[in-house]
Amino acid sequence: MSPGTLITTGAVLLAVAGIAYGGTFLLRVTTGGVPANDLQKSFYRAGHAHAGVLVILGLVVRLLVNEANAPGWSSALADGVLFAAILMPAGFFLSVLGSNPQRPNALRYLIWLGAASLTVGVVGAGVGLISAGLAAS
Repeated sequence: MSPGTLITTGAVLLAVAGIAYGGTFLLRVTTGGVPANDLQKSFYRAGHAHAGVLVILGLVVRLLVNEANAPGWSSALADGVLFAAILMPAGFFLSVLGSNPQRPNALRYLIWLGAASLTVGVVGAGVGLISAGLAAS
């Protein structure tokens, strides 16, 4: 594995500790320890779930692309999955800040930016893996 992949993978694994802490926050929200309205509860759940799933997906995609010796451009595009793991949860959490929001604020567009980043990431990785497979055969 390249040094860059090792460093990124290590940093992402450390970020999982932050996601775990987010789980304790979500537990406090759902048990009434932290005041939140229904909109906030829904968005907090979605943000936490997306963070966990996308971090794992991002790690798997990055390792697959690296292991397959896929073209460099596909590795760069595959990082879009890890960017999505930041953007989407940030959109969910930050768009409902405040004491009693009735609707998400403009930061909800981070969710859509994350969705675009995820799409670019998985398509880039998929095409890169197919390309590496064809070159190896």
